[in-house]
Amino acid sequence: MMKNRTARQRGFTLVEIMIVVAIIGLLASIAVPNFVKARTTAQMNACISNLRQIDGAIQQWALDTKQGDTATVTAADILPYLKNSVVCPSGGKTFADSYSISTVATPPACLKVPSTHKIDQTVQ
Repeated sequence: MMKNRTARQRGFTLVEIMIVVAIIGLLASIAVPNFVKARTTAQMNACISNLRQIDGAIQQWALDTKQGDTATVTAADILPYLKNSVVCPSGGKTFADSYSISTVATPPACLKVPSTHKIDQTVQ
């Protein structure tokens, strides 16, 4: 008796490939929102840190120049007290389009995302 040998082709079937693609798609659908959330949180934390740095610079300027709480402060006044150029990580290009400052007593505010970027005065 002669045996017919059928050579099985090595490789993946369409079903196996579709299962792998489905698993990769599922993992990506879980990972992408977490990545976006982490990026947003990092930007928010960086902006809050910038606001604290700006407020510290305003207070240092006021002490050095003997200004009161109602004194008007400008970006040019405090830029020497800032180590680096400070811009909002949520899309700011310059200090002027990222943050607003007015008086020594008024905390600085973020112009890009004002509702979520605030400094907590009790933490300082």
